[in-house]
Amino acid sequence: MKRIDIPCYRLFINGHWVDSSTGNTFSTINPATGEMIGMVSEASAEDVDKAVMAARHALEKGPWARMSVAERSRILMGYADLIEKNSDELARLESLDAGKPISAVLRQDVPAALDTIRYYAGWADKIHGEVIPARTDALTYTVREPVGVVAAIVPWNFPLMIAMWKIAPALASGCTVVLKPAALTPLSVLKLAELSIEAGIPPGVFNIVPGSGRVTGQALVEHPDVNFISFTGSVDVGRNMMIAAAGSFKRVGLELGGKSANVVFADADLDAAVKASSSGIFFNSGQVCSAGSRILVEESVYDDFVERLAQRARTMRVGDPLDPQTLMGPLISESQMNRVMDYIHIGEKEGASLVSGGERLGNKGYFLSPAVFANVKHDMRISQEEIFGPVASVLRFKSEDEAIAMANGTRYGLAAAVWSQDITRAHTLSSRLKAGTVWVNTYGPTDIRLPWGGSGDSGIGRERGREVLDHYTESKVVWINLKQKAA
Repeated sequence: MKRIDIPCYRLFINGHWVDSSTGNTFSTINPATGEMIGMVSEASAEDVDKAVMAARHALEKGPWARMSVAERSRILMGYADLIEKNSDELARLESLDAGKPISAVLRQDVPAALDTIRYYAGWADKIHGEVIPARTDALTYTVREPVGVVAAIVPWNFPLMIAMWKIAPALASGCTVVLKPAALTPLSVLKLAELSIEAGIPPGVFNIVPGSGRVTGQALVEHPDVNFISFTGSVDVGRNMMIAAAGSFKRVGLELGGKSANVVFADADLDAAVKASSSGIFFNSGQVCSAGSRILVEESVYDDFVERLAQRARTMRVGDPLDPQTLMGPLISESQMNRVMDYIHIGEKEGASLVSGGERLGNKGYFLSPAVFANVKHDMRISQEEIFGPVASVLRFKSEDEAIAMANGTRYGLAAAVWSQDITRAHTLSSRLKAGTVWVNTYGPTDIRLPWGGSGDSGIGRERGREVLDHYTESKVVWINLKQKAA
């Protein structure tokens, strides 16, 4: 195996690698083996304060605040070139630390991160206000200014890609960033910090504080000099974050959970629907907020669909993430594996039929065989609660109205899909589904140019696209009196 150059395990504050003020560390584990990769410095509240103060200084007095937008764009484009140059190493770090199949990381995660930074680098000199002719005796116009210091809190399922979803628009808008990676997966974003030095991003503009949510995350959320919190993660943490942010009226953007409905009608291309549905729930071991975990299938093709999906699950190659032939890697941790196993037992107790998978594979690492449940009822826990693992729940429906009622019948509103050759039906159901994204005759494709987010327990606000720049900027009105003085 090619050697992986592990980045520095320390905190990255004000352009320097530093140890935690307390000396505390935590381990990062390879989920494919259960073995420790290394010990990472854990940021204390004091360390968070230093990072935020560095970001504040860089925002208000450093070169980042004074440079032209063209220069800022040039630096970000150069940063992208360095990331591309180191893409193989980043991919291997992501695979090692997060258990993600390297073929998928090279196909999706790294290219998506590159596309993101280049897209927003192109926006850096296009963020502007407008002249609004409110009065004949005044020149009135708006400008958009950086919102300030951004706290970016990133999950463990897509550490590199989602980090860039936050870093790139924030920096393009002229903000500064303090990023907290998930304690389970800090390595790829620490490599990003290393590359940021070479790219010429000034000290304090981009800081990284690894650590726990309870200590590091809480200190970051509650810090009075943080202006905007961009969080991707669990519903419960997001809810607590909103409460904590209320004390200083911080802006909060939350991308949380999902229990997405994938609705398959009898007239669909079943081969394509089965293939995409399998990817929609088993990709990244089902550890995807938009995973198509609820597959709603019209009654007349239900049995055929279930058998095809189960057969596909049985033949899926599960194994070493660094093997290019692997399609599904391990769960992120032992506790997550146990959580998913608990839900599999719950599904069986509730009366659903486990027709494939659902077993631990081997005794090293956190591997599960992809599970397919048939005869799932809408009110079962495996149909209502986010499992975040490779568990497909297949429900049956008889009519469009029944399908919509079930699809919309959860607390989530992130994503959904419709499979049908009837364009009128597909269009009509797309308008009735309560979801931030609706796919038609496909499942899961995304693009940085399109907004991403949901409603209900799926969060508030949007990531990606042009509109996310509104989160990272404040609108200011300028009113210039044009009245001539009286004689």
